[in-house]
Amino acid sequence: MGYGLKTAFAAATLATVLGAAAAQAQDQAALIKPVDKELTFVFVPKVIHPWYDVVAQGAAFAVEELATQGIKVNVIWDQPPQADVGDQNARIEANIGRHPDGLAVACLDRATNVQLMNEAVNAGINVINFNSFCDDAFPFIGPKSSEQDGYDLGKYLAEQLGGKGKIAILSGSLTASDHVERITGFKKALADFPEMEIVFEQPDDDILENAVALTENMLQAHPDVAGIFGSNASNPIGAARAVKNAGLAGKVVIVGMDDLPEAVDFVCDGTISALKAQRQWDMGYWAVKYMVAMNQNHTIPMFHNTGSRFLTKSDCTS
Repeated sequence: MGYGLKTAFAAATLATVLGAAAAQAQDQAALIKPVDKELTFVFVPKVIHPWYDVVAQGAAFAVEELATQGIKVNVIWDQPPQADVGDQNARIEANIGRHPDGLAVACLDRATNVQLMNEAVNAGINVINFNSFCDDAFPFIGPKSSEQDGYDLGKYLAEQLGGKGKIAILSGSLTASDHVERITGFKKALADFPEMEIVFEQPDDDILENAVALTENMLQAHPDVAGIFGSNASNPIGAARAVKNAGLAGKVVIVGMDDLPEAVDFVCDGTISALKAQRQWDMGYWAVKYMVAMNQNHTIPMFHNTGSRFLTKSDCTS
């Protein structure tokens, strides 16, 4: 082959390669679908609860942000009044029949919830998991394991009590993975302190009034209790109300989850010693953003860890 032919062949080969690369890039851009209708997203949390109001605020902010880009989103919240697995599953199933553009679920019972979420995917619905982890098959927003939060609070409580004392646990919903994992982590932390004894452990089913009543009964049965751990957003508040009403504020050390306004008030007045607060606003915001991206055929992360932070009286402003 002569020099001229070789040059021409090389040029042709290069043009073919560049043309293929351009076609590949063009093809990837063509994979993205424009949103040309109003999207409807349904959130099915575990229960009606003020904690989810903050999730909803994050979702609403994302909706407003998207509206400035010409993307209209309608968000529907379908919440069980109590943490009831059958009720939640019925709502998930009903919403599969409505075929929304996105379905966001906080798992109350992994096995049955996952079965229905798979049905939703098979029906062509974009499914997101938030707050309480379900399964690696679904994109998840939140802390994948809540064990660390429980462990951190257990270590903090042990330090406050000098590694000694009787402890009570309000265990939330027994089927909620995040509640169960926090208790597992809490008990692992206490295992390093043989002079700390768990004398009470009862579920309050994520109902504030139950947490108050359980704590009142516990204080009567164990007047020498030194510390209380609350595994969800309701029960630290319930424990604090009961402890304060009994005149024991500052004498019984309370630790628990999340930063609902009343819980923060109890931290600032010294009734609650510490909270681990999640970033649930981010959960709502990113759930909406990611479900829009799924409708556009973008790729999204399978795990977005929103994290948590400690709150103590030092974080309070005067």
